[in-house]
Amino acid sequence: MRLPILLTLSMLLLPVTVYSAEAPLRLTLNEAIQMAVEKNLDVRAELYNPAQYEADINRYRAIYDPLLTLQTSYTDSNTATLGSGGNAVGSQGLILDSSISRLFWTGGTAALIFNNAYTNSNVVNTSKSWQTGLGASISQPLLKNAGRDATEININISRYSKFASLERFNSLLLTTVAQVRTEYYKLYSLREEREVKKVSLELARKILSDTQARVKAGVLPAMEILNAEYGVATREKELIDAERAVSDQVDVMRLLLQVDAKVGDLQTVDLPPRDRFEAVESEAIQKAMDRPDIREQKRNLELNELQTGYLRQKTRPDLLLTASAQLTGLDSSYQQNMDKVLTFDYPVWMVGLEFKYPLGNGAAENDYRKSRLKMEQISMQLRSLEENSKNEVRAAIRAIVAGYKQIEVTDRGAKFAEERLRSFIRKNEVGLATTKDVLDVENDLDTAKNSQIKAVVGYADALTNYWRVTGELLEREGVRVVEGDADKLYSATR
Repeated sequence: MRLPILLTLSMLLLPVTVYSAEAPLRLTLNEAIQMAVEKNLDVRAELYNPAQYEADINRYRAIYDPLLTLQTSYTDSNTATLGSGGNAVGSQGLILDSSISRLFWTGGTAALIFNNAYTNSNVVNTSKSWQTGLGASISQPLLKNAGRDATEININISRYSKFASLERFNSLLLTTVAQVRTEYYKLYSLREEREVKKVSLELARKILSDTQARVKAGVLPAMEILNAEYGVATREKELIDAERAVSDQVDVMRLLLQVDAKVGDLQTVDLPPRDRFEAVESEAIQKAMDRPDIREQKRNLELNELQTGYLRQKTRPDLLLTASAQLTGLDSSYQQNMDKVLTFDYPVWMVGLEFKYPLGNGAAENDYRKSRLKMEQISMQLRSLEENSKNEVRAAIRAIVAGYKQIEVTDRGAKFAEERLRSFIRKNEVGLATTKDVLDVENDLDTAKNSQIKAVVGYADALTNYWRVTGELLEREGVRVVEGDADKLYSATR
């Protein structure tokens, strides 16, 4: 029974294991899948996308952080006056203002304000004075930009984008696991075909040796030696091609699994399945509707619906409620000025409304219409994806049925080819078949065995494709994405 592969951040960030030089590595299918899930560079890179969206979420949450504002300025001026000899008016001013404000989920902003102003002028009847204001103000939109949805639009967009990105990550995992299964069984197939070529070459060499002996004894003409030598040369060439194909496939597996270059060879352990698999079309289609790529498209639709609702609200007029209240003081002494503030005898308050609306409002209207069109487009794409997935499931089921039948047919074909070769060898021994006849029949056996291998691997690939299009391959192979892996990657970044 396969052990589940738990995909965690620590696995994704593991360095590639270093093996001893030229040491062959025997891999079960489950081990190969685990290595790909943990080390494949494309998989590891894809996890950075939801981590970046997590950074966006936290960035936009910062809109609720309080804002502290400190302002100070000093003014010293001398201005000319008319009459009385043109004496200049001199004045000095000092401003010490501070405030702390915060945005709320309603879209409004509240602030606490503490202002201080000092003035000094040489104008007659004007003395030094301090003026202080201590109070609060609010600014609340009532139509456009009002409410949590409008205030947190960027937070929600980033959140939905992160969900879609995680589904895209699942899709990549699904594709990667399917690729590992396919490439694993392909390596098995190529090794088996290479063994068939070796056996074929050995038999051709034996036929050459027997033919040489019989020609020497005068039983066969010398021409038969040429036929036998041609058969050996042909099979040597085929074996060389088979060796190269195996080496190329090993390199494909090295890249897919990120296996260290010091590993001498990769060897498969598990055999392709031959057991009959019964698929129920209705159940398979139902599972396919929950595939990661379909879930991603649904997330995209939800994201667009969110944006459309926000843009619809942007078509409203902008009505802003503002209000403020202050306790004030005015005196030549700062302390007496503050005492007046705290007596609550000099309040100042204000309430107001501000209305804005662009005549025609073409920009907001067209942004909303474009978003509506985009939403309808995504809905159509989702429907198309669902319909295509149904066809993929039906085709995958037919491939399984056909693949299983091909195993039965090629098994019989290989058996018949073996019996036929034995018959032609006996005929050759009594002079009823030429050496070329025997080599041709042996070549038919070679073809039959290769067809048998391809049928078994083809059936395994059909099963892989079926589990991929139904979206259940990850679950079957025990691959699970731990929710929060992207968050851990985000937290680990400094």
